[in-house]
Amino acid sequence: MSDKEETSDTTYLEDDTYGDPKTFDLNFKGPVAKRSCTDVLCCIIFILCIIGYIILGLLAWVHGDPRRVAYPTDSKGHFCGQKGTPNENKTILFYFNLFSCTSPSVVINLQCPTTQICVSKCPEKFLTYMEIQFTYRTNKNYWTYYSQFCKSTFVKPAKTLTQVLLDDDCPIAIFPSKPFLQRCFPDFSTKNGTLTVGNKTTFEDGSGKTRNAIELRAAANRVNKILDARTIGMKIFEDYATTWYWILLGLIIAMFLSWMFVILLRYIAGLLFWVFMVGVIGIIGYGIGHCYQEYCNLQGQPNSHLTVYDIGIQTDISMYFQLKQTWFTFMVILCLLEVFIILMLIFLRERIRISIALLKEGSKAIGYIPTTLVYPLLTFIFLSICISYWAVIAVYLATSGVPVYKVITPEGQCKHENTTCDPEIFNTTEIAKACPGAQCNFAFYGGKSLYHQYIPTFQIFNLFVFLWLINFVIALGQCALAGAFASYYWALKKPDDIPPYPLFTAFGRAIRYHTGSLAFGSLILASIQIFRIVLEYLDRHLKEAQNNISKFLQCCLKCCFWCLETVVKFLNRNAYIMIAIYGKNFCKSAREAFNLLMRNVLKVAVMDNVTDFVLILGKILVTGCIGVLAFLLFTQRLPTIIEGPTSLNYYWVPLLTVIIGSYLVAHGFFSVYAMCVDTIFICFLEDMERNDGSTERPYYMSQSLLKILNEPSMQTKKP
Repeated sequence: MSDKEETSDTTYLEDDTYGDPKTFDLNFKGPVAKRSCTDVLCCIIFILCIIGYIILGLLAWVHGDPRRVAYPTDSKGHFCGQKGTPNENKTILFYFNLFSCTSPSVVINLQCPTTQICVSKCPEKFLTYMEIQFTYRTNKNYWTYYSQFCKSTFVKPAKTLTQVLLDDDCPIAIFPSKPFLQRCFPDFSTKNGTLTVGNKTTFEDGSGKTRNAIELRAAANRVNKILDARTIGMKIFEDYATTWYWILLGLIIAMFLSWMFVILLRYIAGLLFWVFMVGVIGIIGYGIGHCYQEYCNLQGQPNSHLTVYDIGIQTDISMYFQLKQTWFTFMVILCLLEVFIILMLIFLRERIRISIALLKEGSKAIGYIPTTLVYPLLTFIFLSICISYWAVIAVYLATSGVPVYKVITPEGQCKHENTTCDPEIFNTTEIAKACPGAQCNFAFYGGKSLYHQYIPTFQIFNLFVFLWLINFVIALGQCALAGAFASYYWALKKPDDIPPYPLFTAFGRAIRYHTGSLAFGSLILASIQIFRIVLEYLDRHLKEAQNNISKFLQCCLKCCFWCLETVVKFLNRNAYIMIAIYGKNFCKSAREAFNLLMRNVLKVAVMDNVTDFVLILGKILVTGCIGVLAFLLFTQRLPTIIEGPTSLNYYWVPLLTVIIGSYLVAHGFFSVYAMCVDTIFICFLEDMERNDGSTERPYYMSQSLLKILNEPSMQTKKP
């Protein structure tokens, strides 16, 4: 409460932690109604950052072009398949000389040093330019077919092979190919254990040399290394396209299951707790049994004895599931988790009884304020908007700029290699004469303007404000829910004295008066998170250059920042509860919350953490039930009951999506419960310090919470 609202009816409690007296208003009857704006300076900075964020989005929208990510680009920087351009019907990228992709410059420039054009379809036969010249007089259809892979349409193949190589007008040879990731790649196949292309093992490359399929495969693999990530992405996209409705169904079931558990907690919290226990132990036991079965099935299988270190990093994740070591590791982890949960139940059996009383009280509060169960949906919408806006700006910033062209040579030995050039006049410059075979190909999108020079800074700003907004949305939800549940606790007669629309009122107070305080707490958390991201980035990019001492220091720093982030989240959460109740600024609220918890540290250890443990088990139960059903469905183990999707590239992709999504859904519902319990717990501690249980100053807490004190003579306040 502010100083102007304090009356003479006060009492003082000696703060044993710091020795400062704490002032109480004995007429306190719930969240303060008369408030003033807190942390105004931080509120102004937060609003200015949002305005700057919007301006950055407009700038990125003007300069960026996300089509540069969706469409392949030819050597001139033109998109393949873009509507309204000559390449509208030419959606596939074709390489003139794929053999040149074996050059070391491919890894450096991420570009193959050969001309690339957009075509409507890939070649389907073997043809060389020299063959066309001989057959043109008798059959012009061959040239008509061949000319579609040239830069421009020629009436006839009048140029010599030397002129074609110098002018780079046409490929000197084409091979049977198929479109892959909108690019023409050779049509490889295996015949009697031998690699072939179009049923041929050897062929002419158009320059008089005989090549084999293995050489062509090596060239194609160089390009594939650049596109591996996109390949996995396409397969994952196909799996999502096949299973999206199953994933949606799983999330809906998780929502109803979580909602049912939250409702049942009000009536049968004790029984439901043991349902959580048995269910979680049973699901983990099923996982242990399945891992053991898979481990036994791999006995005697070839290569199953290999380790993860032996096979290295593989893009095909399914290879790891063919190793005994993988399933043995999973089994050990699940066994340790099972033992940990059982030991927790044994040692915390008395404290669990106390946490169940808090859960029952929380269930009553949620029952009187049912709109709180809908609030996670609002938080989800806000978070979705923030994530979408951040992703769109990141893509637009990454695709900002104009096409930049660089000199590329097949051997990579020219002194002008990797310098910028102009493709329109390149053949007339000294570079073309000094470096025979050099080409001026598209490299990337960039620019020399002030905007383009600061794009990396804009990306960092985009990430920082994104983290700030995400933490602010979470803080806003916590403060709004805390205000609603505090109104319930301090109501004299429940539910008659609960103010109308408590959640809406608390949300309005948080936005109107405490945006600055919520932004302040979110800023501290976002700053720690950005430091953690920077440390992770440095660790990834400097891993090879680090010695053992620097690696150790790096691990210590990451561990310290993780601990700091966890502590700050805990303090922020309780500070938001105090803000919702008293309306003070962030620093005062955080200090008072910390002092209150320190004065009651034993009760915090008994009640708060054990309650969180119970709720976590509820989340695990919901996630485990949906995860087991999804596993049985996606692995075709329920054919007699229901037929799931077939021919998945990676069944674990939709499975992990369902598991993570179910956990987030359960977390959304149970987070309301956790916030309710935390708020009631803080109010409970305040109630204990303000009142003494006498007739003049009885407690506001309910009879169930009063039992926790084990003092039957104390009374609760009655109307």
